[in-house]
Amino acid sequence: MSLDLVSLDREPAAGAVLLTGIPGSGKSTVAAALAGRLRMSAHIEVDGLQELIVNGGQWPTPAANPEADRQILLRARHACLLADSFVRAGFLPVLDDVVVRRSHLDFYRATMRTTPFHVVVLAPGPAVARQRNQAREKALTTDWSPLDEAMRTELHQEGVWIDNAVLTVDETVGAILSATGLADA
Repeated sequence: MSLDLVSLDREPAAGAVLLTGIPGSGKSTVAAALAGRLRMSAHIEVDGLQELIVNGGQWPTPAANPEADRQILLRARHACLLADSFVRAGFLPVLDDVVVRRSHLDFYRATMRTTPFHVVVLAPGPAVARQRNQAREKALTTDWSPLDEAMRTELHQEGVWIDNAVLTVDETVGAILSATGLADA
């Protein structure tokens, strides 16, 4: 078959999911499991888009850093472009990113073309997230638990909130599917 005859796009997917929470909340693990439960899906790890920057990349830090803040939005823009492309091709994208500020979420909403755009916040609490971070193979050296308070203050009325402190990954995925109505997607 000739590549010029292949149509990339088809019936669009039933939306997109942004799975967020502070580091250690379980975003990447749950996002991969959620994508694995959907019929046609893609998992977009937004940190992976940051890693594409070969020189000049600046990761977020607790200290103010305008360039790191710019790059947070740059990677969010690329995540939205990629997600919209997957949707047009019939794949439901599950994005995972640390989004704790309203301005960051507003940027996603303004940039994402796909609807519905489901926002799911994993909120196991700072103590559980800190414990999970310390148990990782590559333990995080920065204590990100203060982001929990910022997230709860700025995003408390946004999206679906799931306290996954005592839920298994499968139970968390089930709660997301139930809350978003994507069980049949």
